[in-house]
Amino acid sequence: MLSAIGNTPLVCLSRIVPKGAADVWVKLEYYNPTGSYKDRMALSMIERAEHRGALKPGMTVVEYTGGSTGISLAFVCAVKGYRCRIVCNDAVAAEKRRSMEVFGAELEVLKSDGGKLTPDLVPRMMARAREIAAEGPSYATDQMRNPDMVAGYEALGEELLRQVRGPIHAFCAAVGTSGMLMGTARVLRRADPETRIVALEPATSAVLSGGVPGRHGVEGVAPGFVPPQFDRALVSETRAIDEAEARQMASTLARQEGLFAGTSTGLNLVAALQLAGELGAGHTVVTVAVDSGLKYLAGDLYAQAPNGAAR
Repeated sequence: MLSAIGNTPLVCLSRIVPKGAADVWVKLEYYNPTGSYKDRMALSMIERAEHRGALKPGMTVVEYTGGSTGISLAFVCAVKGYRCRIVCNDAVAAEKRRSMEVFGAELEVLKSDGGKLTPDLVPRMMARAREIAAEGPSYATDQMRNPDMVAGYEALGEELLRQVRGPIHAFCAAVGTSGMLMGTARVLRRADPETRIVALEPATSAVLSGGVPGRHGVEGVAPGFVPPQFDRALVSETRAIDEAEARQMASTLARQEGLFAGTSTGLNLVAALQLAGELGAGHTVVTVAVDSGLKYLAGDLYAQAPNGAAR
């Protein structure tokens, strides 16, 4: 099953990109085994730790997570035979928490403030994960601080270079750990130093753009601080995106492009279309469909019917 990670499809949007704009290509990362690009980083963190001897049979893998990383780690640990303990929170979609348990992870769920992601939540999760890791022979993957997770995404950049015909003029993505953006940017910039790398975040918690941390509902991104692995030298610009636009975009993608994904993917595509309009015809913008919309059906993202009526 681990060999099924990566080599995901790349598609060009055909209906929602305005005439005269750049082509917009989307990497469908929900084709990974657990339906998320986090499978790449989970495998990298585990196997690189094994190679160094930091993780050995009989040890417990411990992590704090907004959801998808926990699913991916639980999956990799299930295949490799490690006990997996996860600290998450009740703002995470119920489907994600249940998926971690299905793969055998043991969960500790912290209370959020009204089901929203607030600046204090990730630090509380991190602190609790450290306490759990100190209880016995453990390996704390510590995704925010772990350079192995960045390395795990370099293959994504290499795949893009093989899949896209011609130059990639811009690549944009929402930032959580920043691993995917950084790992992909390393590869794209080595191939073409002129590639524009754009980091995205919700407008209500635009820390990378110089704002203050705040509440938002985009799972897995904008932890309320600058991620330790975020390298500004690789980033051309940061953009704050309206969450309401991102949510509307998720529905638009499903109904008009057949692309069924979550809120952060909607945020990615709002920015990608902005960039496509700015760059114009003859250019190429690439972004990522982070995970499957199936993970969001129990929440409020798809609570409205296409006609605006409540389900």
